Amino acid sequence: MTLIAWRPEFETGIADVDHEHRELVDLINALHDALEAGASKDEVAKFLGEVFARISAHFALEETIMRKHRYDEYAEHKADHEKLLDDIRDIMDAHTADAYFDYRDALASAVRDWFVEHFKTKDARLHKKLGI
Repeated sequence: MTLIAWRPEFETGIADVDHEHRELVDLINALHDALEAGASKDEVAKFLGEVFARISAHFALEETIMRKHRYDEYAEHKADHEKLLDDIRDIMDAHTADAYFDYRDALASAVRDWFVEHFKTKDARLHKKLGI
């Protein structure tokens, strides 16, 4: 089962950003599939690390674009990025400490809902405001 289904309204019109968004969605869906298939603790840790690293790199690209264009909601947008990264770090820490029993629920609430809302609101506004 797909955790995040790609939808046209997720597209910002910024080719590099849209490409990375699709790759991140694919990676998150692969992690979700691995969890459903009963991935080992080490496999889950590796996936979570990859998700965190790729999302961090993507946010750096978006933030560079926003700074370059002096985007008026840069601080708010960046804070939203930081919230997701904090949530993923919390999941990673809990996973290491064996504190979670259902990673699918934690992943879904921290990632799916965040991405869908962020794509449709913050990233859509960024594209419209910058006109790129």
